[in-house]
Amino acid sequence: MSAAYPASRPRRLRRTPALRALTREHRLSTDDLIWPVFVCEGDGVTQEVPSMPGVIRRSVDLTAEAAAEAHGMGIRAICLFPYTDPSLKSDDCAEAWNPDNLSNRATRAIKRAVPEIAVMTDIALDPYNAQGHDGIVRDGVIVNDESVVALVKMAMAQAEAGADILGPSDMMDGRIGAIRSALEAAGRSDVTIMSYAAKYASAFYGPFRDAVGASGALRGDKKTYQLDFANSDEGLRCVARDLDEGADMVMVKPGLPYLDLCRRVKDTFAVPTYAYQVSGEYAMIRAAAGNGWIDGERAMMESLMAFRRAGCDGVLTYFAPEAASLIRAGWE
Repeated sequence: MSAAYPASRPRRLRRTPALRALTREHRLSTDDLIWPVFVCEGDGVTQEVPSMPGVIRRSVDLTAEAAAEAHGMGIRAICLFPYTDPSLKSDDCAEAWNPDNLSNRATRAIKRAVPEIAVMTDIALDPYNAQGHDGIVRDGVIVNDESVVALVKMAMAQAEAGADILGPSDMMDGRIGAIRSALEAAGRSDVTIMSYAAKYASAFYGPFRDAVGASGALRGDKKTYQLDFANSDEGLRCVARDLDEGADMVMVKPGLPYLDLCRRVKDTFAVPTYAYQVSGEYAMIRAAAGNGWIDGERAMMESLMAFRRAGCDGVLTYFAPEAASLIRAGWE
């Protein structure tokens, strides 16, 4: 409620940078950023991801160095995604729980180099699946319960490697409860789960699949296990289920096209809520900026603030290092 014009002139509070800062409702901090990083084989190796300008794959040694640099910029968490050699992909996805797979080696290297940073890992079978799906495929069907068994083995290998946050992104039914039960039974009750609780079958994932090498392998689509993008009530039910099964934090994915759901999740459950600014969102901003159609820096920061405004406690974003630099420089 406010007085009528001219007693009320809202522009008074916008007149100077100091006044705008004093009345700003939401703030973006380096504490709010989780940086997704792609890992590849080799030593001293970097590989460009053509569909994600500015994003590279790094070998394990360089990933550990990047994590240390990120921590020095105030970024609190890094999330690992492996680019698995096609020769290691199989129908049973056994490389997913190999203690010495790329993700687990990178986790150990990061924790040796910079133990203070939180390492988040991805739990889904697509980087290891000869058919490119997040679950095991039998006769063209993604089977749920057999996939959950595999996902639990994957989760336990990641926990053993030192992961701080497990990120089940597969959308199989019952996987959060199964992973939480296995962690408890193994005496690893301190390991955190950030569930991709409301992950949608989206057109915005394409560049990511290029980055992890899953695009060429994928047969069909993921609509039988990822959510229908027309449904938000269903997303809330999935969040409620995962919280009931033992998730500590929940994620909405993709991000910007689903800010309505971010707001509903935060308002309904009042739990730590995150969003993933996915590869397609990143690529669109980069492409528009590269063509001179938008101010890329300002569009990046505006997009990140949108997550905070929608109720998110943090965001997974490929922009994390760039955004952290601007934040530390006093960006307004």
